[in-house]
Amino acid sequence: MDFKLLNPTIGYDATYTPEIIASFLHTHLEQYGDTIEDILKSIAYTMNPNKGGNIVIGLDNQKIVGAVILNNTGMKDYIPENILVYIAVDNAERGKGYGKKLMEKAISVAEGNIALHVEPDNPAKKLYEKLGFTNKYLEMRLIR
Repeated sequence: MDFKLLNPTIGYDATYTPEIIASFLHTHLEQYGDTIEDILKSIAYTMNPNKGGNIVIGLDNQKIVGAVILNNTGMKDYIPENILVYIAVDNAERGKGYGKKLMEKAISVAEGNIALHVEPDNPAKKLYEKLGFTNKYLEMRLIR
C-alpha cells in the first residue's frame, strides 16, 4: 500500500481532488457516513491554512483503497489536537489490513493526540482499541 498525504502545506493533488475523496468516503462509509457536502466541508477545513489537518489516501496500484481525514482542533492540552473525522476502506478491499495501515499512517503524521467517534456496533471499534484508543468519555449531544 502506498500513501498520498494532503494538507495545507502540501496542497491539493490534481488526481485526488476533494470531490473524488468525498465521493470515495461517501460510498464506502456506508451507514456510518455523512453527505458528500458535509465531507467536502471537512476537506475544506483540513486544507485551510488557518485550521488544518491531514488527509491520508491509501493506494494500491494508484487506485484509492482507503482514506482518512484528520482535522486540527486548535485545542491542545484540554481537548486532543486532532479529531479523526472520517476513515473508510473500499468495501471490496476490506480484510486485507488496509484500515490498520491507514490508521498507523494517520497516527504517524498527526502532531499531538487524536480523538475519534465510533458507534458501538461499528466493527472498526476493535481496530481502534488495538491501536491504543480508549473510551474515556461518553459523548452526549444536544441537537437543535
